[in-house]
Amino acid sequence: MVGLPGAGKTTRAKELAAVHHALRLTPDEWMIPLFDGSQPEGKRDLLEGRLIALALQALRLGTNVVLDFGLWSRDERSALRWLATSARASCEVVYLPIDRDRQRARIAHRQTTAPHTTFPMTDADLENWRKEFQAPDADELRGDRTIPDPPPGWPNWADWATDRWPSLDLMRPATS
Repeated sequence: MVGLPGAGKTTRAKELAAVHHALRLTPDEWMIPLFDGSQPEGKRDLLEGRLIALALQALRLGTNVVLDFGLWSRDERSALRWLATSARASCEVVYLPIDRDRQRARIAHRQTTAPHTTFPMTDADLENWRKEFQAPDADELRGDRTIPDPPPGWPNWADWATDRWPSLDLMRPATS
């Protein structure tokens, strides 16, 4: 799932999980109970790494997985596509765009009706996140099987992914 907060990712992830009999992994559903509704610095990356490792185990067992992470960067999405391929699984990018006004309205509604399911978000947060977000291009959305090279300075996606998600322990062959 790719999109900003309030785009409808979790709703769509639940639908996909039901249709495809998939394990749905949503970091907020773990962060909120584990950290009493707060987001301690660096803990989300650690949690996401563990959830990705769980997803890879499930894929290797033949279980479908829906990652409801947001995945704001092309590099994150490319690394996860590479990891899915390494587990002999296919990968689909599902992008849910949202305009500012609708995003603000949905987040305000969620914070009013179900505050226990979300984290506080200010208008400044939303604007900063919009600037950081990299929308998927046509190739990603089409399911192009070509995965770009990792960013400069990274020999492979496995090394990039384990740096991005520090708790991700990849058991890779010696020739990665």
